[in-house]
Amino acid sequence: MSNLFDLSGKTCLLTGASKGIGKSMALALAQHGGKLVISSRKIDALRQTAEEINSIIGEEKVFPVAANAGRKEELEYLVNETRRIAGKIDVLVGNAGVNPHYGPMSDISDEAFDKTMATNVKSNHWLCQMVAPDMVDRGGGSIMITSSVGAFEHSLHLGTYAISKLAVIGLVRNLAAEYGPKNIRVNAICPAIIKTDFAKALWDDDTKAKEAIAKIPLGRLGEPEDLQGLAVFLASSASSYITGQAMTICGGGYMWR
Repeated sequence: MSNLFDLSGKTCLLTGASKGIGKSMALALAQHGGKLVISSRKIDALRQTAEEINSIIGEEKVFPVAANAGRKEELEYLVNETRRIAGKIDVLVGNAGVNPHYGPMSDISDEAFDKTMATNVKSNHWLCQMVAPDMVDRGGGSIMITSSVGAFEHSLHLGTYAISKLAVIGLVRNLAAEYGPKNIRVNAICPAIIKTDFAKALWDDDTKAKEAIAKIPLGRLGEPEDLQGLAVFLASSASSYITGQAMTICGGGYMWR
């Protein structure tokens, strides 16, 4: 049997993992043998998610640690707890993200702008700095950070969010160049509209949903499960020669991006 997608012996740290895309990716990584620490701000939701995944896979491989991704000291605690619980980190999934403002950028407050950039960009910069030494010691590793197809175009309502997600791709490409000689791969995941609570305003409206689907060759919106295969692929040796990429999950709606 091929071990191309086997994550046995790998320690994975996921942020933004109590629900939606993060939860779905966590399940897939655990099913393929990874030992996981999952994180978000609310411990109750994390515990529920960890219990659910552990029940599905039939063993305790997922552990919850609460942390606010926008606070450096809490991320330091998260990384240290991950090492204590599961060992040195082989795989990082930076999935935590926020969008506190919906509307034109001319109306956004400084607080909302700073929160968006801090959580979506700076927190991932911090996490990469924190976990890279583990990966160097382990002889390599994989980092994936959630961006968005919003990075590829302007938006009249999600402008700051789009800017932050374009910055994520820039971060990924620079880190891929910097960490490549250490066999650490860094890639961006760019989902289109995925049917999660986070994106509910974009799909929980029949008119908007139909307009979006009309532009998608596969004829449907994305589901959290559509991210599972890519997460396992990027975490495993199957993607050993792939780094610095912005990988789009869009049903064909954003070809050639």
